[in-house]
Amino acid sequence: MKMTGENSSGKSEITMDDVKNLIKKKDEIEEQIKAYYDVLEDQGVGVEGPLVDEEGYPRADVNLYQIRTARHNISCLQNDHKAIMVEIEEALHKLHAREKAKRELDEAEGQGEAMELQVTLPPPFARVDAVTQGSPACGAGLRVGDEVIEFGSVNTQNFQNLQNIASVVQHSEGKPLRVTVIRDGQKAQMSLTPQRWSGRGLLGCNIVPIHR
Repeated sequence: MKMTGENSSGKSEITMDDVKNLIKKKDEIEEQIKAYYDVLEDQGVGVEGPLVDEEGYPRADVNLYQIRTARHNISCLQNDHKAIMVEIEEALHKLHAREKAKRELDEAEGQGEAMELQVTLPPPFARVDAVTQGSPACGAGLRVGDEVIEFGSVNTQNFQNLQNIASVVQHSEGKPLRVTVIRDGQKAQMSLTPQRWSGRGLLGCNIVPIHR
């Protein structure tokens, strides 16, 4: 256990043990102050009671040395008590500040990990800019703004133009296609089955290429 003096100089960090030790010291000081007050009470003079009689002579009915010593020690201990209360307050402040900084660091690291996860996603090659209500695309969960990274056998690596997607759709009528998109920075997968419906085409959505 390092001394609190080292902590206040910045050589070591404040710990909860340091705070507990300071509180223990404070309790000890309060016990000592109470003990000296008990001495004064036993003598019947208190902190302010006169130590001379009506004629100005030192009182013979009390222990003057014991009273003066008790009053002096109470004064010193009260100063010590004030000082240690300041130390406790500063130690708690540092402890709370460090905990707050640690929480903020943990949050920042968590955000950093989320960003790293986003970076590992392959770049999209197309974006959905229209989805018709009641269409196969709508039923599959495709939304406007979705960025496509996989459409059946078409992916970021082999995509050349929209004809690639049209060809896959034509050869997959009635068969489910796996479609993977990036939505709000997260990867989302869905099953889309090209099929005839009340509208035009087999999908009911409009996809535009993303030029990189």
